[in-house]
Amino acid sequence: MAVAKIGVINVSDRASKGIYEDIPGKAIVDTLNDYLVSEWETEYLVLPDEQHELEAAMIEMADKKGCSLIVTCGGTGPAPRDVTPEATEAVCNKMMPGFGELMRQESLKFVPTAILSRQTAGIRNKTLIVNLPGKPKAIRECLDAVFPAIPYCIDLIGGPYLECNEEVVKAFRPKNS
Repeated sequence: MAVAKIGVINVSDRASKGIYEDIPGKAIVDTLNDYLVSEWETEYLVLPDEQHELEAAMIEMADKKGCSLIVTCGGTGPAPRDVTPEATEAVCNKMMPGFGELMRQESLKFVPTAILSRQTAGIRNKTLIVNLPGKPKAIRECLDAVFPAIPYCIDLIGGPYLECNEEVVKAFRPKNS
C-alpha cells in the first residue's frame, strides 16, 4: 500500500519569524498520528500570512510533492492579514463548504466568536485542502468534527486509502465502497 503524503502548513507571521514556537502545526501532526494507522509522511511548512507564498506552497505540495491532504492552520479570521481562505479558493478546482460549516458549528459549542472564523476546504485535482483555526485546542475540536469524512473524500478524488484508529476516530465510508 502506498504511503500517504500529508501537507501541514502553519500560517503565522510570528511563528514564521521565530517569535513564538510552532505549536499549532505540531498539534496537527500529533492529531493525525492519533487518528491514522496507515503509513503516512508529512510535508511541513511554517509560512507568514502572505497569500502568494501560501498559494505557491499548496500548489507545490499538491502537484509536485503528491500530497493527498493538506491541512493548514491559522489565517482564517477577519484581520486584514488573514488570507488563508482566499489562498485556498485561488488554488482549488472545487470548494467544499460543508467542512467550514461543520467546523464553525462545532467551535460555537466552545466560543461565541467562532462565527468570525472563515475556515473552508477545497479540492485541487487529487488533493483535499482543509483550513483550520490557529489555536491547538480548536484544531483538535475541528478535526474531530470533520475527519470522519476525510478518508472517503480522499478515496473519491483518487488518493490513497487512509485507515483510521477506530478507537480514536471512525472514518465514514458507505457500505458499498
